[in-house]
Amino acid sequence: MTIPIRKYNTKDVDMVITIETIIDAAIANRTFLQTKRPAWAGTFFEDIKTKINVESNKYLGADAAKQLREATQTLIAIQEPAITELSEVKIQIEVDFDDNPIRKKEILIQLGYTSHFKEAQKRDQEGLINLLYQFKTNLTPELKAEIVAKGTNTAQLETIIDFAITLKEANVTQEGFKGTRTELTVDAINALNGIYTDVIGIAKIASRFYAKEKTKKDLFSFNKISKKLNFSKVIQTENPPQQ
Repeated sequence: MTIPIRKYNTKDVDMVITIETIIDAAIANRTFLQTKRPAWAGTFFEDIKTKINVESNKYLGADAAKQLREATQTLIAIQEPAITELSEVKIQIEVDFDDNPIRKKEILIQLGYTSHFKEAQKRDQEGLINLLYQFKTNLTPELKAEIVAKGTNTAQLETIIDFAITLKEANVTQEGFKGTRTELTVDAINALNGIYTDVIGIAKIASRFYAKEKTKKDLFSFNKISKKLNFSKVIQTENPPQQ
């Protein structure tokens, strides 16, 4: 029997997480979307999400699908508050050490800002994770005391460290389950193609409804969401990157 061609270019589990993220956005914006398209009324979106869960559990494994989703949701939840904290600490370092440009540059390099902050600001999870790991690794007690003495709140530095620890745990979990994927059958690929097609249809229509609202429109872009989640690059199996 001929193996069907996947309609998506990502890994199977990555596709599932991406389309589930799109459906979550649809659920969050259901009032507007259902007004625009009555066919989406009632539990339409929830039913699609249930179908995604059933098919992914059946063909990718219940534990793998469930725990991978939970890990990815952790990454997404942490991203915005982490960037906020990192940005606030960065500006304080820049101002507090403005009278010593050489030391300011050294600290920004040591904590990972120079190498990874721009990517983190673009919501690239690889950049954010690398920044958090380097920040955690290189914030020695001595450097921490030096920064705090200049005025930065100790609690804010510790919050960033906590983000790094949480992300590390999420990544290890995610990697462990992504590695368990087996070769899929014809039925599996057809089923995954089916849920992909269902959600992409919703995404295309919703994107047009939000044509004048870029932020909302981007919530329904498979490529942008997949790239933002940056699945294949953010996974660390044992040791986080250290710069």
